[in-house]
Amino acid sequence: MTDINHEEVDLTNVEIQQCPYDAYKKLRNNAPVYQDPKTGFFIVTRYEDVRNVLKDTENFKSSYGAAGQKAEGNINTEHVNKGTQLFKEKGWVPAPTLAGRDDPNHKEMRSIFDQAFRPGKIKELEPNVESLSYELINAFLDTGYCDWVEQFSIPLPLKIIGIQMGIEDEDDLWKIKKSTDAFFHRIGMMLSQEEELETIEREIEGQHYFQPIFEKLRECPNDTLLSELVNTEIEEWGRTLNDNELHAEMMADTFVGGSETTTNALSAGIKLLIEKKDIWGMLKENSEKYLKVFVEEVLRLESPVQSLMRNTHKDVELNGVKIPAGSIINVRYAAANRDENYFEKPEEINLERKKAGSHMAFGSGIHHCLGAPLARRELYWGFKAALDSFDDMWFAEGKNNFEYHPHYLLRSLKELHIEFTPNPKR
Repeated sequence: MTDINHEEVDLTNVEIQQCPYDAYKKLRNNAPVYQDPKTGFFIVTRYEDVRNVLKDTENFKSSYGAAGQKAEGNINTEHVNKGTQLFKEKGWVPAPTLAGRDDPNHKEMRSIFDQAFRPGKIKELEPNVESLSYELINAFLDTGYCDWVEQFSIPLPLKIIGIQMGIEDEDDLWKIKKSTDAFFHRIGMMLSQEEELETIEREIEGQHYFQPIFEKLRECPNDTLLSELVNTEIEEWGRTLNDNELHAEMMADTFVGGSETTTNALSAGIKLLIEKKDIWGMLKENSEKYLKVFVEEVLRLESPVQSLMRNTHKDVELNGVKIPAGSIINVRYAAANRDENYFEKPEEINLERKKAGSHMAFGSGIHHCLGAPLARRELYWGFKAALDSFDDMWFAEGKNNFEYHPHYLLRSLKELHIEFTPNPKR
């Protein structure tokens, strides 16, 4: 195994996070299971290894949480401890989320979500997704300009999860967004202790927004996803979710999991379409044939969730590397999705790619993202609305720096200023 220059693959480095794909390639080729000397994490980057970790739930557990947010073993251990104390004093300490549980506990809890995301429910939402996609673009179409992130990528999935949860008031949604943004930055493991405590204060504001809603729904249930989460009894537990569990789900698996990741993919896709005019042309000519594949290629190439965590409860071996019990495994979906041993010419968009959906953007195994079908419909209609509405589009001159938020786990473009020629037929 070739020696690795740690500075070239330091995934906590903000500059490397802006474009981590060279670092991923170095790791895949030279150290596919690499213990990072800075964090202690074992970083896994090859497709087969990533899939094996995700499917092997006996050796690789989820009980540290998807973001590795237990205090022991976290690179920000002291932050986590102080943050927990702040939650205790002013709010509710978030319980382990769905992504941070192992079976049978995970399976029992997931049953609530499985009902909400069953195919029939997604089909019911699709007309909302389609109409909202066009409405959002129509609001700025005549101006010939927008910040695609702020004016489209954020509001589309945010409003759809709002419909699911029964929270459609615009002001309330943006209040929630403020709190979930705080959670997004906190789990990125890139904040100072002072910044992390500040984000927790904003999360707690969100908790105090949701708490009276929980209490009202217990007295007067309705047909929303939020009411189901509040009132459905998990048979094996003999109870419903408690307040700590509900608050954790509001931040993680619903509003961030249900909107932030789709936001990132919507932004990435439009950026790619501007950069690759041949792909734009093929989609304009035949979106019916190619658009679903394009959605999968965006997810594969830009992986909104770059990585999540697992941990070992006993000594294991992976790709010849011995990993001791108690280790944190950083499972790099985004690196696996560009593995040359699995995908032909992985750095290119191929609208004829066979098995385009075999990427790891939604994970694999028992923790495969339950919101994936809805995310795919949001991406499909988001891109379809752009194709139908714009004759052409380009980056607004002098307004973009193409910066991504510093984050160890997710890939999120800060802004995307574009100009376009409206389609006169719209």
